[in-house]
Amino acid sequence: MSVVVPVRDAEPYIADALTSLKRNARHDFEFIVVDDGSVDATPQIIGDFRDDLPGLTVLRDASPVGLADARNRGLSLACGRYVTFVDGDDWLARGYLADLVAAIDALGCDFVRTDHVQVEGRKRVVHRAPEARRGVVLDPRGGILPAAAKTMVDYPYAWAGIYRRELGDLLAFPGHLHTAEDRPWIWRLHREARSFAVVSLAGVFYRRMVPASLTQIGDERQLHFFDAFELVFKQVQDEEELLPKAVRTFCALLAHHLELGDRFSPELRARFQARAQDVLAGLPAGLVAGSGLEPERAALLRPLLPRHPKEPEERFP
Repeated sequence: MSVVVPVRDAEPYIADALTSLKRNARHDFEFIVVDDGSVDATPQIIGDFRDDLPGLTVLRDASPVGLADARNRGLSLACGRYVTFVDGDDWLARGYLADLVAAIDALGCDFVRTDHVQVEGRKRVVHRAPEARRGVVLDPRGGILPAAAKTMVDYPYAWAGIYRRELGDLLAFPGHLHTAEDRPWIWRLHREARSFAVVSLAGVFYRRMVPASLTQIGDERQLHFFDAFELVFKQVQDEEELLPKAVRTFCALLAHHLELGDRFSPELRARFQARAQDVLAGLPAGLVAGSGLEPERAALLRPLLPRHPKEPEERFP
């Protein structure tokens, strides 16, 4: 198995990640760490593990290329039958990787998804993948609908699973995206792969509220959220049964971004709203209106919707 570990400026955390990989090491595992232009002590810490972590390969980008391209660089070197991902600020339970391999070996499907443990300080909460059927092989397209429920395409975390490397291009991420790259990735995987399963393993410890994480930073990379969903909409443009789900997910995540609008500068906030208006104007009005958002979130979107000529002008607060 190949484990791809993209990392950038993770000095406080990378030793935990690599130590957990060392505790999972096996003679048939390889670990490909892609240092995406770190300017802190991350490269030195990675170097300390060269002699202690069997199967370690280190790539370094002189300047950052982003999470998607860093993962793709790691994938290009992967030689294992299976591939999984670990982010540089997360860590794994002892024996988790062997359990992953045993699960996909037993099930014989294209990919297997898992639960994970969300970490905030000392708090630990298990987050379950949305699929209730466990340990059985399923049709990936069946993991997309229904539109009104949380489904597997709403659980896009690449690190919560294991994938056959023979899936090839289906495992590649849209390299021009610096955020939300996992959204078109998970949709494509569920639309085009042949089989998948979900198992009740929760061996990934996912740190939230990390200051350097893009979820905490309000710079222009957040605009890639729209580029990501334009790729999703392009995928489903000829599949009417899937479009309501894509629209509902977009509207829900857009409302979430608007709720966090204070992290944007006034200039970026204006650009974000303009992009939102453009994308919403291109979606079927009935699907947007029927997206089923809670009233408070629907109210956030309303000022950005195309206005009827007879309606008074509304301004976003």
